[in-house]
Amino acid sequence: TVKTDILRDMVIVVLKGILTPAEYKLSETSEGLMSIKKIRSDLIETGREELDRIIEELTGEEVITIHTDISTKTGERIMVFKLSSDIEKKLLNLQ
Repeated sequence: TVKTDILRDMVIVVLKGILTPAEYKLSETSEGLMSIKKIRSDLIETGREELDRIIEELTGEEVITIHTDISTKTGERIMVFKLSSDIEKKLLNLQ
């Protein structure tokens, strides 16, 4: 599942259920856990330009930075896209 919230100049995306059964098994050791986090982090960095483009296309704002982490315990990833301006204020003004 995916849930998205907008708060001030941030788009917050929560992804649930993203780990595979093999990754859950691998996360039982600290080495496996760190391996999963590194591989998933590398995937985000590899697709960073595409993620920026998608968010900019949807919001009309430039992505300044991305912050992300994944929980190997819950299989949840949180991504925070920090934008160039307050998108929440702009959206509220449209109403």
